[in-house]
Amino acid sequence: MAMIRCVTEMGMGVDVHGLDFTKAASRAVFDAIHHSSLGFQRMIGKTADDMTVDVTIGVSQPDKVDTAAVAATLPHGATINCKAVIGGLEIPSVDGNDGMLIANAVIIVSFDDGK
Repeated sequence: MAMIRCVTEMGMGVDVHGLDFTKAASRAVFDAIHHSSLGFQRMIGKTADDMTVDVTIGVSQPDKVDTAAVAATLPHGATINCKAVIGGLEIPSVDGNDGMLIANAVIIVSFDDGK
């Protein structure tokens, strides 16, 4: 079995107040998946539920992302892998008790080639 990478999408999500890393990450995933409408899988005899989806989220504090909650926002995929890594951007508020988060997401969709 070999997985063939078929789609790569990028997205950005922001949490303007509250420093909610999972919210920013989920918004980045939402942004990425709404750039595409996948229909090609029918040409290879597959459905959207046959795909493997690998999600990488870049945020300044990866341990604060609930990756299971982010993965649960995806509508399709036989296998969904989600990880958070160092990246993104965190801007503290003037008084230092709040801030703005920017998360980046890369979503890679792959299908088994059947071999």
